[in-house]
Amino acid sequence: MPDHLPPARPHLKLTEDGRRLREVLSYSRRGSRFSAKQQQAWDEHASSWVVPEEGVDRPGVRIADWFGREAPLVVEIGSGIGEATAVLAAARPEVNVLAFEVWRPGVATGLGLLAEAGAENVRYLSVDAVWSLEHLVPEDGLAELWTFFPDPWPKKRHHKRRLVTPVFAALVASRLAPGAVWRLATDWTDYAEQMVEVLDAEPRLRGGIVERWDERPVTKFERRGIAAGRAITDLRYTRL
Repeated sequence: MPDHLPPARPHLKLTEDGRRLREVLSYSRRGSRFSAKQQQAWDEHASSWVVPEEGVDRPGVRIADWFGREAPLVVEIGSGIGEATAVLAAARPEVNVLAFEVWRPGVATGLGLLAEAGAENVRYLSVDAVWSLEHLVPEDGLAELWTFFPDPWPKKRHHKRRLVTPVFAALVASRLAPGAVWRLATDWTDYAEQMVEVLDAEPRLRGGIVERWDERPVTKFERRGIAAGRAITDLRYTRL
């Protein structure tokens, strides 16, 4: 894999004089070097389960075409190394799971886990998730959304980069079908409080803090938070 990755679609905006427009995003792209095991998983499965970034630019693009079937759409934002993705998708063969992850080694590890779990109903996409929800998913087009342990951007000056904002909540509410669920989890108390404040203020969503979702496996990020002494908060909101 090359060290330099092409930018995701929203990064392509330019100023009037042609300079690159710097945007505030909820993630940063990290290194792209693969281990031998990751490379093997990538070589065996990427052509089938990873959507090329340029695939979103094709005229008339339809997410269902990436899966080769029509099925309820579940989106996961920030799948990490795919621990939760593989388990949850394998338990739901009747849905299409679109997993957003910009860290390519994480995607490669996830591909191996999907193969081990027999979960062939997942497609990975490394294009910005917010842009993709807005431009690729129709209104009322989501059956469920998972946002587990998004980057907390713990420094106060970086809070503007957090994923869960009023603008994003409004976008999600417009994309979830009536009765569809948004599940979230975080190990940062102040981020959980922000999530509740933001999501409670969105009139099309109803929910709050809930008991841990027992179907969600304990992931590397959750174990790390627990080891650091942080409390895990699960949230569940339903589109009215």
